[in-house]
Amino acid sequence: MFGIRFIKSQPTVHLMQFRGGQIVREGMGQSFFYYGPTTTLVAVPVGSKDRPFILDLVTSDFQSVTVQGQVTYRIGDPHKTAALMDFSLARDGQSYVSEDPGRLGDRVAMQVEVIIQQAVQALPLKEALRASSAIARAAQDELALQPEMAALGLEILGVSIIAIKPNPDIARALEAEARESNLKTADDAIYSRRMSAVENERAIRQNELDTDIAVEQKKREMREAQMEAKATLMRKENALRAEQMASDIELETRRADFVDGQARNRRALAEAEAHRVGAVMQALQSADPRVVQALAAAGMQPGQLIAQAFGGIAERAERIGQLNVSPELLQSLMAGSAANPLATVAASITPTKAGRERA
Repeated sequence: MFGIRFIKSQPTVHLMQFRGGQIVREGMGQSFFYYGPTTTLVAVPVGSKDRPFILDLVTSDFQSVTVQGQVTYRIGDPHKTAALMDFSLARDGQSYVSEDPGRLGDRVAMQVEVIIQQAVQALPLKEALRASSAIARAAQDELALQPEMAALGLEILGVSIIAIKPNPDIARALEAEARESNLKTADDAIYSRRMSAVENERAIRQNELDTDIAVEQKKREMREAQMEAKATLMRKENALRAEQMASDIELETRRADFVDGQARNRRALAEAEAHRVGAVMQALQSADPRVVQALAAAGMQPGQLIAQAFGGIAERAERIGQLNVSPELLQSLMAGSAANPLATVAASITPTKAGRERA
């Protein structure tokens, strides 16, 4: 009514009111009444915005790749942006009178595309496929240093690359190469594992062989020690046997000497006794046999005398007619208590007639 209007901006919109070429009021989240015929409103959005992009680029080895990503930015200085681009609102207070607000994102994306294109063209395909993070960091740093960004009052919040993809044929070839490389790596891993197993098995066998050698060497040392002990024992036994043999020989020698001495002594005694007996016999040859018999009977025991008496009786048996041995005589003979056994025996003998005649 009468050209008076009301406007209310969001907190992420920097609203400026121009009248007569001068800024009457400005700020974020402003709300006020204004007179439309003499007022120009400039609304600069200061919130962050995302601008996606998709690029078809060529690497240094002439391979086509597709780079997909986005750039995040915001207007840091609304005055610079409003001075270079038209952010004026239409009379309805909602739409812009120009297309500059929509082209701001295109200008940012163009700068990003130029920087990413230079980075990708400097790399071969395989390195470019693996360098998405490095390319994004380099693009963000270089974009923040661009004079145009500073002149527009823009702040680059971040650049991210979602994917770098080759064309399908190259992708299949790279997949095949990677698959073969992975298979080769797997084969190498299997080979390495087998080699490690073989080395471990060899080490185990070597340890077992070393253990067996050590055991055999220990057994040989034990056998040598036992043989040495047996040899020492045999030497000691041989020495003892030699000493015993020498002692036995010496003892036998002494025994032989002793026996020879005894034999010589006995021979000497026998010769002396023979000489004595010879002398006695020579002396007795001229003596009366009865005297000799009487001398021999001297000192005899009663039993010996009885035996001698019976011997005399046996020598003169032809002169004895009858021999009576009474029980008393036998008892006296057996008891050995007869006072004069010769008289008893003589009294019991009855001479025969022929004996009497001879007598």
